[in-house]
Amino acid sequence: PLSKHEVQVPPHLHVLTGLSSYSNYSVRVSCSNEVGPSPFSSLLHFVTPESVPSVAPKNLTFDLSEQQLSVQWAKLQEEELQGKLLAYKLQWTLGGETQEPLLFKENWARLSGGGRFFNASFQVSACTSVGCGPWSPPILVLPASAQIQVGRSHMWVGLLLGLLVATVVGLLLTFVAQRRGKETQFGSAFESPGPESSVFFTAAQSFSRNTTDPQESTLDALCINNELKDKLQDVLIPERLLTLGHTLGKGEFGSVREAILKTEDSSLQKVAVKVLKSDITSSGDIEQCLKEAAYMKDFNHPNVIKLIGVSLHRRPGQRLPIPMVVLPFMKHGDLHTFLLLSRLGEQPFDLSLKTLVQFMFDIARGMEYLSSKNIIHRDLAARNCMLNENMSVCVADFGLSKKIYSGDYYRQGSVSKLPVKWIALESLADNIYTAQSDVWAFGVTMWEIMTRGQTPYPGVENSEIYEFLIKGERLKKPADCRDDIYELMHGCWSPVPKCRPSFRQLVVQLEALHLGLSHSCPPKEPLLYVNLEGDEGEAAGPKAPAWSFEAETTAEASSWSVPWQRQAEDEEKDWLMMGSRAALAIGGDYRYIVGPCGTTEEEQTWRGRGEAENTTQEEVREDEDDIINF
Repeated sequence: PLSKHEVQVPPHLHVLTGLSSYSNYSVRVSCSNEVGPSPFSSLLHFVTPESVPSVAPKNLTFDLSEQQLSVQWAKLQEEELQGKLLAYKLQWTLGGETQEPLLFKENWARLSGGGRFFNASFQVSACTSVGCGPWSPPILVLPASAQIQVGRSHMWVGLLLGLLVATVVGLLLTFVAQRRGKETQFGSAFESPGPESSVFFTAAQSFSRNTTDPQESTLDALCINNELKDKLQDVLIPERLLTLGHTLGKGEFGSVREAILKTEDSSLQKVAVKVLKSDITSSGDIEQCLKEAAYMKDFNHPNVIKLIGVSLHRRPGQRLPIPMVVLPFMKHGDLHTFLLLSRLGEQPFDLSLKTLVQFMFDIARGMEYLSSKNIIHRDLAARNCMLNENMSVCVADFGLSKKIYSGDYYRQGSVSKLPVKWIALESLADNIYTAQSDVWAFGVTMWEIMTRGQTPYPGVENSEIYEFLIKGERLKKPADCRDDIYELMHGCWSPVPKCRPSFRQLVVQLEALHLGLSHSCPPKEPLLYVNLEGDEGEAAGPKAPAWSFEAETTAEASSWSVPWQRQAEDEEKDWLMMGSRAALAIGGDYRYIVGPCGTTEEEQTWRGRGEAENTTQEEVREDEDDIINF
């Protein structure tokens, strides 16, 4: 046995220290009393967790030719790896700029184009699933002739250093000899001082660069910038606290899964987890996902979705962990799908004008908060607003958001997919985005709400939008829309950005509208009495709809997605499907508008015919065409 420990009980607990990483151990226990010891228990075998390698690879050498550069180093021993070797990371610097690290399974690398590595420095480290170990000393790549000259200069430097060290040692020996001579002549003149004059120090804190904390190690492995890493440090959630459930939706870049989060007080919280696809290995895509999470970290407003945390899933055999963004679970999905369900679902329901204005008011409050934080959303639409369990709207999807640090505008400099029919006139013309361009998008979102989810500018192609707007054309007044509400949204579409209302002004006007609405015209089937929990018999009235807005978990239920998640292969915007019935709600006849005061006989007749699948598919195609590359 390596060691034997005697432990006084209670407590019946003993912590073993000094164990090596990634090593096999066996433990057995025996009890003793005044009579004697009992037989030993059966051996308990366990393996300690992996850690980062403890040392750097040694003997780093190179062979340079015109065609290629060969770099080689010594393999690490198993006890030095402290885990299963995943790869060696080769990092090189040229002209003071660090290049993209390269990964190799073996202890050598062959790089084509040897001449381009002249005057470059290389260093290597070993990586396990926990992270990478220390770097080896860098070597400088030089031609053979230059190496001879450098070798000679190094030889002279070595000789000079040797002479200097010898001189210093000689002087020290002479000094010590003289002190000893004085001691024998005058007695013990150089004894150590007594304890009363001694000063003792204890270390307040100790540090080790070879950390074994898996979360810290995986953050290092992500190769993200230090500013982003510092922002995410205090919102990291250990992977063991997340229990992933079924997939809510899949998209181009990943999926969204329902999950249960175990909090610090051991309570359980239902959350939504955005997970990148496992085949995404680009550090740029991973960093973009984490930047969106960093935006949401500092948000604290009831009408803006807030980040719960970020977790990192370590993959065996892969150099980069998968980031998982943990967000609140929004029971009723996105606003656009909810509006479509109200008129095109299997069991349509009425939304009162006061409820619609409340939706607008919630969004305006959220956007006012973002504007005060100097955040430009750039993708405000009903599909990117979520409904929580209290039917309050939260602004979400910050994938295109930008923080403005100086000035009051942001100029789009790269090619990206942008929602053309929600973009302001100046943004289409000059790629300039301000808080006032978000006001334009808010006006379009108001129009979506009043039309119960219709697609803006029906019949107008994306390529025709700019010419349509520059001529002074705007979205027409929706049926059953009050004049004061349309005037408010129309003011958001002024061609002069400074003439548009601010979000603060919109909040004030919408609040006044909401308070002034009469209760004399309630909808036939009030939203508050829709069965939100899926239990039959709770709806008001004998014919109240039994439709539940909670997710179905049956095999027939269609997959969900959330507005921060890209939908399937050829869909370019974000959606949240709310159960199998939501599929029928994506589409519809744009000529039909649900009145705020109830349904008519013509409406009942239309409902019998209007849920055909060809109408559904036509509206899906129109929504998909609203995104264009800029």
